[in-house]
Amino acid sequence: MRTLRQALSFFFLLFALASLAQAPKSRHFVFDYNFTVRNIDPGKPLQVWFPIAQSDQYQQVKMIAKTGDLPLQETRESEYGNRMFYAHTDKADKAEYHFSVKYDVVRYEHLAAVSATGHVSQKDLQRFLAPDKLVPVTGKPAEIAAEQVKAGMSDMDRGRALYDYTFATMRYDKSGTGWGKGDTLWACDAKRGNCTDFHSVFISMARSQHIPAKFEIGFPLPEDKNAGEIPGYHCWAEFYTQQRGWIPVDISEAWKHQEKKDYFFGAHDVNRVQFTLGRDLELSPRQHGDRLNYFIFPYVEVDGKAWPNIANAFTFTEAGSQQQAQR
Repeated sequence: MRTLRQALSFFFLLFALASLAQAPKSRHFVFDYNFTVRNIDPGKPLQVWFPIAQSDQYQQVKMIAKTGDLPLQETRESEYGNRMFYAHTDKADKAEYHFSVKYDVVRYEHLAAVSATGHVSQKDLQRFLAPDKLVPVTGKPAEIAAEQVKAGMSDMDRGRALYDYTFATMRYDKSGTGWGKGDTLWACDAKRGNCTDFHSVFISMARSQHIPAKFEIGFPLPEDKNAGEIPGYHCWAEFYTQQRGWIPVDISEAWKHQEKKDYFFGAHDVNRVQFTLGRDLELSPRQHGDRLNYFIFPYVEVDGKAWPNIANAFTFTEAGSQQQAQR
């Protein structure tokens, strides 16, 4: 009997260890999205939009709290399904308006699947083949892409060739002006920029090869810290193959950590939180100004015109660190 119990205990231990080994990596944190609209002329109409982080296969998001100096209405744009808060007043009665949302987030490592899972509609795939205002699929990026691929290559191999070209040709450099817009033609000439520029080049080339590719944006979390300010956004991409579904890539992060070049072809790590998808966004309700190039920061209109005077503050705290601090 004792031998049987020992054998069973050993079996369950092996099962537990195997389950642990197969569990995806994750990161649990609290994320605060805060901003203040400043220097508003009293009596002017004010409209405010800002994105909402959503749960999906790779992140579990719970909204812990939300506050605003105006009532917050949750809306959704129709093209990509991005959710947002909308607030407005016909007559501003003070110079500053503050808004804040606190999230509890569990982010999971996103690894490329061995085989395609789930259903992807042809309508969605067609949208991710189409150009955006600053992301053309003809001309120079198409010519470059054609030079990188060979006849008979699978979509996966073509994706890797375009990834390798972007990695080798671009450099992460935010000096001067022009960077950060995700302007493919500018980036092809300048051969530098930030994550937006890297992934715009890749997406243009992929779409020119009839490979659906999509743009995702959120915030990065420093790997070596458990709390602090987040100074800016981060963005990444995915491309689609019939055999394996959506393949994650993060070329700018690979460039900054070159020992991880192979990892970031087919992976998004846990050090991020996604907020929105896509480019050229029409908000809900429709803004008076042009479609947004991308949507990660608050967008504000005063008297029907874009209002740039906004102070943002984004912070995070590792969930374990917060619990420890409260003890």
